Amino acid sequence: MEQKRDAPLRSDAQRNRERILEVALAELTRSADAPLSAIAKKAGVGQGTFYRNFPNREALVLEVYRYETQQVADAAAQLLGTRSPDRALREWMDRLAQFAMAKAGMAEAIRHAMSASHGPAKPGHAPVTAAAELLLRACEDDGAIRPGVTSDDFLLAIAGLWQIDPRGDWQRRTARLLDLVMDGLRTGAPGNAKDPSPGEQGPRWSSVGRSPDPSTSHNVVD
Repeated sequence: MEQKRDAPLRSDAQRNRERILEVALAELTRSADAPLSAIAKKAGVGQGTFYRNFPNREALVLEVYRYETQQVADAAAQLLGTRSPDRALREWMDRLAQFAMAKAGMAEAIRHAMSASHGPAKPGHAPVTAAAELLLRACEDDGAIRPGVTSDDFLLAIAGLWQIDPRGDWQRRTARLLDLVMDGLRTGAPGNAKDPSPGEQGPRWSSVGRSPDPSTSHNVVD
């Protein structure tokens, strides 16, 4: 009987925590100085519940970032379970774009959290890198993309996401950028019957260990 009473409490606590994180993402994206009391109120939790989960602003901000990173990473396997590999990759790219826009909107809040004394460490990108690798290997095994593309290649190719202003028409701009990247991934794919013959293709370079012509490269800022 004791376990039956405890289980719903754990479930409720988890839902409260996730609700706080979802509301905090939206509020902190709009304003890095969003009051914690307002976030708690919109999440429908009391001050005691809020501060038991997040004792200060820095802890909340970095947990929002960690939570969103993991949500994006988890979406990769979920999409592969219901879609073809290339469609799963393209839809995951859209999810990654949403994350990039949220991260850009929260940039000031993240900087404040990082600069706070004794603040927690910023979460790493390992889950997103692993998710990209999972999708790329599934697409390669399916013959849907060119062979040999690594997660590092992919993340460098979409680095332009981090340059797009989330306050502008980011949906249209990110869709166009990601379509271009996807077209590039499909070029040279074994399963692409419409791929041009070698004589019709422009200059190509290996994705492993080499770089494109320096005269056409651009600086990339994460």
